This record gives sequence, C-alpha cells and structure tokens, in this order.
Amino acid sequence: MEEQANESDIKTQPKPARTFFGQPVALKTLFMTEFWERFSYYGMRAILLYYMYDATVRGGLGMSVQLATSIMAIYGALVFMTSVIGGFISDRLIGSARSVLYGGLLIMFGHILLSMPFKIAGLYGSILLITLGTGLLKPNVSETVGALYAPDDPRRDSAYSIFVMGINLGSLMAPLLVSWVGQSYNYHAGFSLAALGMALGLVGYIRKMKSLPAASQVAPDPLPKALRQRYLKRTGWGLVGLGLVLGGFALTHHLTANGIVLGLTILGVCLPIYYFIVMLTSPKVSAVERRHLKAYIPLFICEVLFCLILEQGGVVLALFAQDQTQLQVGSWHLQAGQFQSLNPLFIILYSPIFAWLWTKLGTKQPTAATKFAWSLIFSGLSFLIMAIPVLMVGTARVSPLWLVASWAILEIGELLLSPIGLSVTSTLAPTAYKSQMMSMWFLGNAAAQALNSQIVRFYTPQNEVAYFTIIGGITIVAAIIMFALVPAINRQMQDA
Repeated sequence: MEEQANESDIKTQPKPARTFFGQPVALKTLFMTEFWERFSYYGMRAILLYYMYDATVRGGLGMSVQLATSIMAIYGALVFMTSVIGGFISDRLIGSARSVLYGGLLIMFGHILLSMPFKIAGLYGSILLITLGTGLLKPNVSETVGALYAPDDPRRDSAYSIFVMGINLGSLMAPLLVSWVGQSYNYHAGFSLAALGMALGLVGYIRKMKSLPAASQVAPDPLPKALRQRYLKRTGWGLVGLGLVLGGFALTHHLTANGIVLGLTILGVCLPIYYFIVMLTSPKVSAVERRHLKAYIPLFICEVLFCLILEQGGVVLALFAQDQTQLQVGSWHLQAGQFQSLNPLFIILYSPIFAWLWTKLGTKQPTAATKFAWSLIFSGLSFLIMAIPVLMVGTARVSPLWLVASWAILEIGELLLSPIGLSVTSTLAPTAYKSQMMSMWFLGNAAAQALNSQIVRFYTPQNEVAYFTIIGGITIVAAIIMFALVPAINRQMQDA
C-alpha cells in the first residue's frame, strides 16, 4: 500500500518547466526567429553591393561604385530608421508579437522580389518591403525578449547574450552559402536563399506565437480611437505631401539617387535627436526616468561611433575584399562576400570567453559606460590596422589575414557594446516608451549608416591610408572623452 501511494505521488507531481539554456522556453522561439531573419538579411547584404555595381552582362545592375556604396549604406540606415515606425505600431496599436509576424512577412516578400529579374524596379521595391518589415520585426523581437523577465531578474543579461548568439549564427551561415551561390552561379539564386530563410523563420514563429508572454500580445500604451483617426489623417496627408514633393523634383529633373540619399542622410541624423527631445519633454516620463534618459545619451553616441566603423565592414571592407585581397588560397577560391562571415564568427568564438569573464568578475566587472568606452578603443584600432598593408604594398593584393585581424579586433568591441547595449536600453526605457526606446537603440545604427552614406564616397584606392587612419583616430579620441564621462554616467544610472 505504501509503495502504491508513493507511485501515485510521483505520477501527480507536476513535470518540471521546460527551459532553454536555463531560460524560459519562449526564448527559443525568439532565438530561432531572429536567427532566420538575420540569415535572410546578411545573406542578401553579402552580395547586394556586388550585384549593384557588377556589369549587366554578368547579371549585375551596372551602377557606379560610388552610387552603389552610398545606396548600400543608406539602405542599412533605412532598415534601422523604420524601427521607429515599428516601435510606435507595437506600443500603440498591435503589440510586439503581431508586429514581429507582419514584419517577417514583409521581409520575406522583399527577398522574393529581389530574387526575380526585375532589375532596378526589383531593387527599390525590395528595399521598401525589407526596410518596413525589419522596422516592425527587429525592435519588437528584442523587446519581447525583455518581456520574458522581471526587471530585477538576474538572467536578463545572459538571455540577451544567448539571443545575440542566435543573431550571429544566422549571420555566420548566410554569407558563406549565399555568396557561394550568388557570386559563383547567379545573384538571383542567392537572393532566393535569403527568402527561404525568412520563410523558415516565420513557420516556426507562427507555430509558437501564442506561447509568448501575454504582455507582448497587446499594445502597452494603446491609442484611443479618436487619436487613431487623427494619426491616420496625418499619415495620409504626410504621404500626399511626400508624393507632391517627389513629383516636383521629378518634373524639374532633380529627383536623383544621390539627392534622395542626401535627404535620407539628413533624416537619419535628425530622427534620433527629435526622438530624444520628445521623450525628455514627455509628461509620461517621470523625473527618475528622465535622469536615466540623460545617462543614456552618451551611451547612444558611443553606439553611433562604433556602428560607423562596424557597418563599413559591408561596404568599404567589402570593396577591399573584392579588389585588394588575395582570394585564391591554395586550391580554394574564396568569394569576396564570404568575408562577411568573419564578424559573426569572432562573436561566436569570443562570447563564451566574455560570458566566463563577466561571471568571474561578478559585481567587480566594469560598468556599462566603461565597457562602451573600451568598445570604441577596439573599433578604432580595427581601422588603424587596415592602413598597414596599404602602406606596405600600395594597391597590390594583400593577404586575407589582414581582414581577419581587423574583424578579430573589432568584434572584441562589439561584445563590449552590443549585448550590454540591448540590456541597458531595455532597463533604462521609460514605461510609456518600452518598444520605442528599443527603437532608439537601432536608430543609433541608422544614424551611423546615414553618415556612412556620405563618408564612404571618400574611399578610393588612392587615399586608403588617410581614410582608415582618420576614422580610426577620431574614434579613439572619442573613447578617451568617454572614459572621462564614466563617473557622471554611473551616478545617473546607479538606481537603474
């Protein structure tokens, strides 16, 4: 009888809750969704620059290198600028869970459009769909990760580190596969792989969407019906005004690709400034939250400077890989786009080391502000090192190990900034601006790439040494200034 009672007790005991590396199992759904979204984006990005300036007889669009690099940079800026729209839609209309779903669908259709032989029309149509889709998906999938935890849950930082690992696994695989297909066989076949990746991510997300936190299923600050009508009218009139302006430029023959890129550059720089002003003056933001926002501003500037160098990996270093790097290594011929896998490769290699280091240091580890300052040191060094081979051999092709070394240094900086930045942004966000604050983090990258759309025009084989030295040197000077500001930033963040 006693044995039967014990067996009955065992049967009625609840099964232990499923986890994902010690985290809530819902993190796995978000991990895989972001894995496939990054696979699709970085796969497309690995070959897009070459597709734009390659000759039409080889399947490219035949653009000038200067225009292609500017479009590449402003495309990256647009991807992150639209995160403001995605944050607003999530916070005030549909919640983060549905925002991720609709964003993924737009991204998938954008890659499908690019995979078809529609040339310039296909390029611009895909840019529109992918930028809008990424604006909906990217900030909201990151914010949903934060929604899995209480504000004081010690697992938050490690959860974001796991989440960033998913990003980088997708980013690692994509350039290797998509560049091999796109540059060896056919660009459109490569873009098709990107579309397939996003489709796979959507299938998994839709299956598990209902298991995400209840808070992600609704808008945290819903827009009243009366205000909805007002915003719809404003949006409609804004679109009409934009159409009239563009039409006027077209009629007067001033609607050029370079003119549009310049206008978007100005927008990319001004948008985060405007957004900070809105939040700092909002009556919905408390005095304590306002102090946290002020502490966040220098961290945001650090992010812009870091991303200015990071995002040139897909533009300036991509050109360097194609034009000045030895691509034949023994019997193995590398595709230039495959060097884009170096970024996520080093993040994956370094992540366990940094995880061990922060655990080992515990409460003695550097503060977020100090980590950001060090990230600028490493990013500046990554560009300074690229001046060395050019000084040694001029415009001749150099060993691919120089690019490997540059990315190896840069990714130390990224691990000091990226996962910590996501966590700090979520922690310092005012309650009324949760998703929109996460959008601010991505606006830092947008501002950097908007600036890059003008800066990369100065990169030529004749001025490479000056280019790498000036940008790298300015970043290191900014790091020294940041170190001086660390004590004041720490005081403003001490209760966060």
